[in-house]
Amino acid sequence: MRHRSRPRALQTAGALTLLLLATACSDPEPEAPPTPPDITLNVAGDVHFAGTSAKALEPGGLDAVAGVLGDADVTVVNVETAITDRGTPAGKKYTFRAPPSGLRALKAAGVDVAGVANNHGLDYGRVGLTDTLAAGKAEGLPLIGIGTDAAAAFRPWTTTVRGHRLAVFDATQVLDTSLARAWTATDDQPGLASVQDAAGRDRLVAAVKAARGGADSVVVLLHWGKELDECPLPAQQELADALVAAGADAVVGSHAHRQLGQGWLSAGERRAFVDYGLGNFVFYARGTGATTQSGVLHLTLAGRGGVSAAQWRPAQIRSGLPVPLEGAAADAAVQAKAALRPCTDLSGTP
Repeated sequence: MRHRSRPRALQTAGALTLLLLATACSDPEPEAPPTPPDITLNVAGDVHFAGTSAKALEPGGLDAVAGVLGDADVTVVNVETAITDRGTPAGKKYTFRAPPSGLRALKAAGVDVAGVANNHGLDYGRVGLTDTLAAGKAEGLPLIGIGTDAAAAFRPWTTTVRGHRLAVFDATQVLDTSLARAWTATDDQPGLASVQDAAGRDRLVAAVKAARGGADSVVVLLHWGKELDECPLPAQQELADALVAAGADAVVGSHAHRQLGQGWLSAGERRAFVDYGLGNFVFYARGTGATTQSGVLHLTLAGRGGVSAAQWRPAQIRSGLPVPLEGAAADAAVQAKAALRPCTDLSGTP
């Protein structure tokens, strides 16, 4: 018996019904997440509390700079000292340590997070490392670039400000040769996030790339360069290129005890802001030379748009403490910072 075919109208209606049902059952197109708002970030350079800079430990010691230091959504500095009153000093020319009140003073002045990956972070050994980590927790000031193993040391500090997700890393390219192995965090050794060798650099680049997937802005602090040199070393430029290509929006460094140039760097398809040297901040530098020229870098981080603006807010170290400059003195200091750009291969515009 031959089956009669269904009328064309019924076939069309049936097909339309199936199409409507399939459409109704399919998942809707995901909406793009809203662009987060801009946030601001302040970064300042090397901090210790030795010599004349011990005045920062006194009540109100950082009041002169607190207004500039703390006027961003997030503020970060490089703490170049162990936070301990115990331990044995390392076999090196300069060793620094400070009491937990140093972290308290920074927090009171507006600092939200501090990097410790530098050539003084473990000046008082494993005991000093343990005390430094404990002090950070007790004082409520997160410390980065240091940890009980490499995973902790290379882990970024993360926060969300008005929906804007920020990740901040810290690492050092400078360690004394005789101490580097003992100070470098590994999978089974506490220490600092070191990028002196290829393995450390690869680890930091991979961590930045991973953080890029879940953050709207990624910032990397680095301790690098050669003391008193006003131009970056090739190793700094190579690392900056790699970090920007991996997803960093800003790469900011210190260590040279003087300022270096700043500007925008293109790496691959990405463009980011780089400052090769912020100079000293709370430091026992004397006189009026390069080691006393200080300041705060103020960045505007656009939601998934990188650094949209950068402003240098200059200061002068007087009796160990930074004092903001104003008027003609500030203008001259800003121009002096800009004049350091030519040897960096960075651009003056976004």
